[in-house]
Amino acid sequence: MTVTHDPIPRRPRWRNLALLALLLAPLLWPVQRLAERYYVNELTEQNRQTLDLYVANLLGTLRRYEVMPGILGELPVVRNALYQADDPDALDQANRRLNELRRETGADVIYLMDIEGNALASSNWAEHDSFVGRNFSFRPYFIEAMEGKLGRFFGLGNTSGKRGYYFGSAVRDGERNLGVLVVKVDLDHTERLWGNTPEQLLVTDNFGVVILTSQAEWRFRASRALDFDEREQIAFNRPYPTLEPRDLTLDINRWLIQSHELREIDWTVRILAPLAMVERPVRTAVAIGGATLLALLLWLGLLMQRRRHFIERLNLDAQARQQLEQRVQERTRDLESLNSRLKKEVLEREHTQQELVRAQDELLQTGKLSALGTMSASISHELNQPLAAIRSYADNAGVLLDHQRNDEARDNLQRISELTARMASIIAHLRAFARRDRYAPERVALQPALDDALALLAKRRQSMGVELIRDLPEATLWVQAGETRLRQILANLLANALDALGERPLPRRIWLSAERLENGVRLILRDNGPGFSAEALARAREPFFTTKTSAQGLGLGLAICDTLVRALDGELNIDNHAEGGALLTLFLRSAEPATAFPTEDYLQ
Repeated sequence: MTVTHDPIPRRPRWRNLALLALLLAPLLWPVQRLAERYYVNELTEQNRQTLDLYVANLLGTLRRYEVMPGILGELPVVRNALYQADDPDALDQANRRLNELRRETGADVIYLMDIEGNALASSNWAEHDSFVGRNFSFRPYFIEAMEGKLGRFFGLGNTSGKRGYYFGSAVRDGERNLGVLVVKVDLDHTERLWGNTPEQLLVTDNFGVVILTSQAEWRFRASRALDFDEREQIAFNRPYPTLEPRDLTLDINRWLIQSHELREIDWTVRILAPLAMVERPVRTAVAIGGATLLALLLWLGLLMQRRRHFIERLNLDAQARQQLEQRVQERTRDLESLNSRLKKEVLEREHTQQELVRAQDELLQTGKLSALGTMSASISHELNQPLAAIRSYADNAGVLLDHQRNDEARDNLQRISELTARMASIIAHLRAFARRDRYAPERVALQPALDDALALLAKRRQSMGVELIRDLPEATLWVQAGETRLRQILANLLANALDALGERPLPRRIWLSAERLENGVRLILRDNGPGFSAEALARAREPFFTTKTSAQGLGLGLAICDTLVRALDGELNIDNHAEGGALLTLFLRSAEPATAFPTEDYLQ
């Protein structure tokens, strides 16, 4: 019997090359990404140097003039003009002297006002837009100068309509204000120095409005939304040619933006480089990479052609082996199916047995946690802190009585009474929690509750040398919570932070900050301890899980806090800070404002 094989169809050569090209084409993507990263970094460094140069030029221009008002206010001709405001000769001498000083210093305008804000003399007294006789008492630089400060203000001149930065300083006779001397700096020249380059520069003031820019159509546009108070202030000070600055709309995906904040004048300088500057060199790099891949493709094509005949022979052998393997597979398929069913039954029985053992262990553990954890351990953990504080206050009261400091001793006894009331409240809350009692949250002030928790741990914190850094708003933050539950949560979180810092050398720090959000209040607690391990992050909310020894804790603190926070419709996030240490974020629903609870400074 002769077996004939059909000839193996030949795949055209160009199909192989096309397939190989499709496989190698994705290699151009990392080339493009690396080229983009390199040229973006180059452009970023170049723009940073350019930005630093422009910032130095702008600050140098302003600092050159900020000391001038105080110096010029001591000139006799200026003081004579204020003392003899009704004398035309004195005013004329002041006008001419101020004009000479303007030419010598390069200032735009120098003018003198009395205490009512009326301009008595000015370097531009002979020009059509003279300031003489005009009243500028509404300008911020006049108000700040009269208060004894160095007046600063950017805006358009009411008379000239030109942009400028104003420095104002009071002219004083002892403790009495005689008037205000103002120097106006022309910033148009600084803007023109920026030139016509692909990079665009802009300066925004404290309202986020563009005041200086190399792109004229961006001038006096708002880079962010303005609230009502800011619009009211703009309407009062009138720093721009419009009372309603239009929004500055930019496609940030088309620009590489870098900024530099000038904190002393509350301005921000930004440089915007079009990303198109990166595209051309990136295309060149990709073209070179594509040419390299094409050469590689041609070389591989030659190798494929040489090996084609060898592969065809291997295919014939493979067909024969395939037929034989197919027959073997058909004969063994039934045996494998039967073996698979037997293995599945054995695995199912073993799994059932393991589940039964696990369920029995979990049932025993649940009984232990329910009886021991919920009642004994929780009460012990929550009452340890007030008991420690009561012991401290009692010892202090005895010492104070020995020294006849009865008022201070009475204060300690009062604190002991408050702590016992709190312990009773905690026990009542734990009893309610044990019977799954859920009652509506109250309106509670966050800061007093936080002060109470800090007071309980103040002695321990001070003995450990832990520095407390607070960044809390002065306005009272009202949240939806129970007073006892909230203090319980805060005390547990702070105690855990102190435990984490126990093994760390000095310095030891705890950061506390809070902020009001749209629908709640966020409290952030951070320490510079060792932070959470991966296992601790995954199991921190489990009862009785702890990395401490049995003498240091039972592992219920975070579990209780998480349960209480969720009962208040809040959220507790546990993480590590990027600079090291633990980072706990507590979110609580906000409540309507009310009269704040009286607070005491426990941290003195």
